Amino acid sequence: MASQEQIVNLSRRELFQSLSAGIGYVALSSMFNDETSAAPSGVSSPSAPKPTHRKPRAKNVIFLHMVGAPSHLDLFDNKPALVENDGKLCPEYLLAGQRFAFLRGHPKLLGTRFKFKKHGASGIELSEMLPHLATVADDVAIVKTLHTELFNHAPAQLFFQTGFGRFGRPSMGSWINYGLGSENRDLPGFVVLITGQVAGAGNSLWGSGFLPTVYQGVEFRSQGDPVLFLSNPKGISGRDRRSIVDTINKLNNAQLSDVGDPEIATRITQYEMAYRMQTSVPELMDTSREPRHVHEMYGTQPGKASFSNNCLLARRLVERGVRYVQLFDQGWDHHGSVFSNLPKKCKQVDQPIAALIKDLKQRGLLEETLVVWGAEFGRTPMLQGNSGTGQQTKAGRDHHKDAFTVWMAGGGVKGGTTVGKTDDLGYFPVEDPVSVHDFHATILHLLGMNHEKLTFKFQGRRFRLTDVAGNVVTKLLA
Repeated sequence: MASQEQIVNLSRRELFQSLSAGIGYVALSSMFNDETSAAPSGVSSPSAPKPTHRKPRAKNVIFLHMVGAPSHLDLFDNKPALVENDGKLCPEYLLAGQRFAFLRGHPKLLGTRFKFKKHGASGIELSEMLPHLATVADDVAIVKTLHTELFNHAPAQLFFQTGFGRFGRPSMGSWINYGLGSENRDLPGFVVLITGQVAGAGNSLWGSGFLPTVYQGVEFRSQGDPVLFLSNPKGISGRDRRSIVDTINKLNNAQLSDVGDPEIATRITQYEMAYRMQTSVPELMDTSREPRHVHEMYGTQPGKASFSNNCLLARRLVERGVRYVQLFDQGWDHHGSVFSNLPKKCKQVDQPIAALIKDLKQRGLLEETLVVWGAEFGRTPMLQGNSGTGQQTKAGRDHHKDAFTVWMAGGGVKGGTTVGKTDDLGYFPVEDPVSVHDFHATILHLLGMNHEKLTFKFQGRRFRLTDVAGNVVTKLLA
């Protein structure tokens, strides 16, 4: 057995070797996170399936993050009083002690220009901008009183996805990947799909923070190589790649026997995963074999990158057992021209989101798949810009953290439910306020995990996704 000094020195060499390999090596090593038959006997894979704290209602999650924050007041939270008072000065009590990203002075109120209507047996009220979502209204549970602590995009995005407003914490997908493990041997347990530019908080939104990097999300791309660094280098055949992997793993196995470091066992499984992904990922990303009626339902064009294509890929991923699928869609930051730009964005996402729910349901997957829709915060009932005669298209809304809307479907959620109520102007919660930590606690609960018990010791204390807060929102549970 190696001495303690030898182990320390070996760890240093490994560190410098990893650093010298650069970003490409980090990306490669982070994408493989599943159990493999090549793992050394007696050593458990870090991504092997793990027992839950209670019987789960959901096995997988598809999280739809609308980057930039759509206006809940124009989509989900109908406020006739706000429409009636459109153009009037905002009441003083809404301004006292408040901070805004861009609003200055004494702003006016801004009522929506869109019509609302009740849908389904449940009578859930939705904007006319969401006609397709209206067809699955009875499968959706809406929370109208989510509130957060931050009102600028990057910190609020971090808070929404990690439970903390600064860099360094694991994302919710990483926590779930860590807590549940993966049931798929050929794909990562946490996959990310992006439409448009990456959100302001960057890849920390799917990072593993202080958790082992094996749990972080892996970005899949709709065009070009689905995963960076996965293809064989020029001049290297599949047989050559297999030989390289086998040789490296023999060396790693020898080192594992010598020093007993479980991270070496992880490295072995990662190389094996990389080899298998060369076959599994291209097959997964090729949607051309999907029936024509499926493409028509989602509104996709095979081979073309789009949010609709990512929704179809999300179904294919959970169908193959991927635990957590994260979709980011850029373009919802409407400080101006909200009444012309919001319909354009809704047209891009409404049909594929409704199709995703219907597709999962008809395949028997919705009961075990939790679909979540939301953003980092909401939008103010006050006008940003100018809505006077001839200036209508310039009207917009600023960031709003005190009350906004998210919704869930499937995976043990009580469809057709509305939780929470805001005041007449849609500014503050007046019934059933829900914090981001409550929101996270509820998602973990549906997956069979107790948010107070899902912890990881770091720097002398045990951390959790919900920090020191959070309560399950029982009204959302079926």
